[in-house]
Amino acid sequence: MIIQLNGLTETVSDELNVTGLIKWAKEGDPDLMVEINGRYVFPKDYDLHMIKENDKVEFINPNLGG
Repeated sequence: MIIQLNGLTETVSDELNVTGLIKWAKEGDPDLMVEINGRYVFPKDYDLHMIKENDKVEFINPNLGG
């Protein structure tokens, strides 16, 4: 399926939850925050929240500063 990940179009497998997407992206920041379609996803819900076609996912790394 096609999603937007940090502004880039990506093709990922179906039946993917947030935890799986983090692993797929090889994201290693333990403080990573995830936003999907403009809504924050709590870490306790990563295994339950399924990624859907055309979702807009943002990975936010708070330790990088800005």
